[in-house]
Amino acid sequence: VPISVSQDTAGPMTKTVTGAAMMFDAMVEPGTPVATDQLDAASLQDRRVGVLRYATGSNNDIKTLFDVALNDIEKAGAILVDIETEPDLPDGFWGDAFAVLQYEFKDGLNTYLSLTPDTVTTKTLAEVMAFNEVNAEVELALFDQSIMDLSEARGPLTEQAYIDALTKIQTATRTGVLDKLLADYGVDLLIAPSGPVASRIDPINGDVWPNWVGAGSMAAISGYPHTTVPMGDVHGVPVGVSFMGAANSDADILSAAFAYEQASQKRVDPKYLETALDRDEIKAAMEVN
Repeated sequence: VPISVSQDTAGPMTKTVTGAAMMFDAMVEPGTPVATDQLDAASLQDRRVGVLRYATGSNNDIKTLFDVALNDIEKAGAILVDIETEPDLPDGFWGDAFAVLQYEFKDGLNTYLSLTPDTVTTKTLAEVMAFNEVNAEVELALFDQSIMDLSEARGPLTEQAYIDALTKIQTATRTGVLDKLLADYGVDLLIAPSGPVASRIDPINGDVWPNWVGAGSMAAISGYPHTTVPMGDVHGVPVGVSFMGAANSDADILSAAFAYEQASQKRVDPKYLETALDRDEIKAAMEVN
């Protein structure tokens, strides 16, 4: 389902970086440099890597795994450069980013639904919302559709408010954050944890996420390349490390991620456990004597 075409471009989700590079090569326009040809286990050698220390968060498990990842990256030949200070964002940035999402969600969903077969009878966001209201006992039992309401109230992508907000947030994340960090610290790419440990599904309270870590939103909003690679797990729940770079450096970022992957081998096979108590250390901690 389209969400925000400028902020949430779906990339390949694969078992390995090689698989992601293969998918990338299949998805891009003809003439784009072939990413699989550039994968090199030695590509981190003598590369200056900016470590976004300000984006590591407070979770000790994630910070410990990130430190191990940094050690692996350094062993692969990289020169680590700590970046402690978070770049400033303009006032109203996150509100503008949310407004862009609302505009693009409405436009993207309406376009998608307009191209569906005649057997699909809901052809607009408004009709989806009406369907939800009629079937509220199922469709709205666990959550409301307030974001849909906000999106439906937005106009077309030709509105000046949308154009201004999009320009503001893309300029901020490109020249104000990623380009600036790369230039100011003289680094080739940037790394940070990819996010917090995934939260459990809670049908009563809804999403209950810990404080976010990482800087992937800057890559998403700017449209710059971002690859996340496994760096281990926290009680069986996988977490990743992000590699981000300048515009159109996708193949280079994939190669750097490949070099880390080959040096670390931290992918965790899923276990499909029925409950968290199937983990021995959690069971021992939760048992009542």
